[in-house]
Amino acid sequence: MVSRRAAKAAGKLVPAAPVIKKDSLPTENTVDSPSAAILLRAVEYAAAAIEGMPSEATGAREATYVGTHIEARLEADGLAVHEFECTNPAHPNWRWTVVLALADPDAAPTVCDVVLLPGPGALIPSAWVPWHERLQPGDLRPGDVVPTNPDDPRLVPGYTGEGDIAGTDEDQLREVVWELGLGRERVLSPTGRDDAADRWQEGSTGPDAPEAKQAPLPCLSCGFMVPIGGQLGQNFAICANIISPADGKVVSLSFGCGAHSDITASKSASQPVGTIVDTLDYEDLDIIRE
Repeated sequence: MVSRRAAKAAGKLVPAAPVIKKDSLPTENTVDSPSAAILLRAVEYAAAAIEGMPSEATGAREATYVGTHIEARLEADGLAVHEFECTNPAHPNWRWTVVLALADPDAAPTVCDVVLLPGPGALIPSAWVPWHERLQPGDLRPGDVVPTNPDDPRLVPGYTGEGDIAGTDEDQLREVVWELGLGRERVLSPTGRDDAADRWQEGSTGPDAPEAKQAPLPCLSCGFMVPIGGQLGQNFAICANIISPADGKVVSLSFGCGAHSDITASKSASQPVGTIVDTLDYEDLDIIRE
């Protein structure tokens, strides 16, 4: 016999299991077979199986915190599950689950499994997330090594010599934008390039940044703008102005800040001002003769 959970895992379709709540006492007339009635009524038998569990640490029997009976349900013909409340304060809303089997109605049920499982509202850990999905920008610290996924869609094979070109489909070469002489096994794919462009355009050095919206001129016309090659150079550059908040960063050509090279100080504002004499007004002075 297999449980309903095991049957689901194997891809089998099984009918919904009958559920008997704790306030119902099944009889042979309320279930399909005598074996099912015996299994569903074996509440004390299932509770005793929990209380008889030895400690994993000492091997001795310890308090198991068995509470009230919650429900009993048939998983299959001759297989039933009993659930009990766990009263251990360390496991709120968890349930003791006992699996009983019965092949012969004249024999005692067999305890197949006793396990503590989470119930509704139980505190459980979040779903496991692969490491390459958990990593976020800024997580990499000095000394950390992060391997790249071999199937990373942002990268494609690089071509470093004529031997690599032989047998390669022409459309494939055109798709990856073939790069020569760089000595790299993999290069940036169109997907990786577009992802980077979108990230930079929408980031803190893009045209929608607060500095860009208040800047008098864009980076496109700035003398501190260092061009970059390739297709990304059509929209981005590197800032080389130590005063700018974007110094040393990739900036959108539509970005801007208050340190643009074309912003110069007024010459008159920096010249010293001579003595100013007010000839339109006068002030009475007291003259004291010695």
